[in-house]
Amino acid sequence: MDKQNVLTGLPDAEAFRILAESPISMVLTDPHLEDNPIVYVNRAFERVTGYNASSAVGRNCRFLQGEDTDPEDVRRIKQAIEQQTETTVDIVNYRADGTQFLNRLLLTPIYDQDGQLRHFLGIQKRLTEHEAQNSVNVSQHAIRELKHRVKNHLAMIVSMIRLQSRAVPAADTVKSLARRVESLQLLYEELSDPSAGRRTGNVSLGAYISRLANTTAHLDGRAGIRVNVDVGDATCSSEIAAKIGLVVSEIITNAFQHAFEGRDEGLLNIHLDAPAEDRVVISVEDDGVGLPEGTEYPNMGSVGGRVVAALLGDLDAELDVTSGDKGTTIRLSIPIRTYDS
Repeated sequence: MDKQNVLTGLPDAEAFRILAESPISMVLTDPHLEDNPIVYVNRAFERVTGYNASSAVGRNCRFLQGEDTDPEDVRRIKQAIEQQTETTVDIVNYRADGTQFLNRLLLTPIYDQDGQLRHFLGIQKRLTEHEAQNSVNVSQHAIRELKHRVKNHLAMIVSMIRLQSRAVPAADTVKSLARRVESLQLLYEELSDPSAGRRTGNVSLGAYISRLANTTAHLDGRAGIRVNVDVGDATCSSEIAAKIGLVVSEIITNAFQHAFEGRDEGLLNIHLDAPAEDRVVISVEDDGVGLPEGTEYPNMGSVGGRVVAALLGDLDAELDVTSGDKGTTIRLSIPIRTYDS
């Protein structure tokens, strides 16, 4: 390009041709038309999304959203459009073939010479896996999701406290509350463990159950009762882990309270196996006195029994109980899943 062309700049037609061929995906929308539809996409948009121009023009950009698109990201985009402000959002979008990608969207209003809004320009970049892992949005989403789970778990604990407070003395209520809160505290320590190397929200169930069993034995156990913990490796969502942890805590505590009556010594074995990726088998075995004849487990006449029954129902767990004069074995087969499933 000679000096004269540099001084005068590119003709509009030439500049438009270069932008049309740019490797950076670009979209123009018209806020003066109903539903702010797309009025132009360049070829890079077609390559990134898999939608050709004829499929995209005339539609609102929301057609790129899907099941895993965060409503908070959508809200931020909507707010920027309403307030005619610029924003950058890393948002989950979907290609024409249904595959998901993380899209870094820069949205900015375009004004005419009189300062009147003409269009919105969207510049899109498909983030690589490394870029996606370091996205600010990913951290914000994880924190928001974790807060939501904390709220749900605490609500579950509050319901248990209310149930128990109507049936037992205050001292026992406080003790049960402390143990159940301890269970969730251990869960969130597992969630925040940086060495886990897993997506936030999933838990190493084996590590969690091992710590939970040892902590429960420390809080509720007796000096002469030995506890062996043998756990395999399994990963599940924190929602499932919270319920499993509460069930296991109730079972172990019940064993300490009733399985070794009249005895100074005993043995308690806790096992966790993962025969499949989507199922775990947990067993709690004692060599105690066994369940009284005619007793069913869980005992629906006690608060702890009703708590266990409710949680097992929520987990869709299979329960098998065998008991005799050589002790009791409670075996749980529980379907699991992760947040990536």
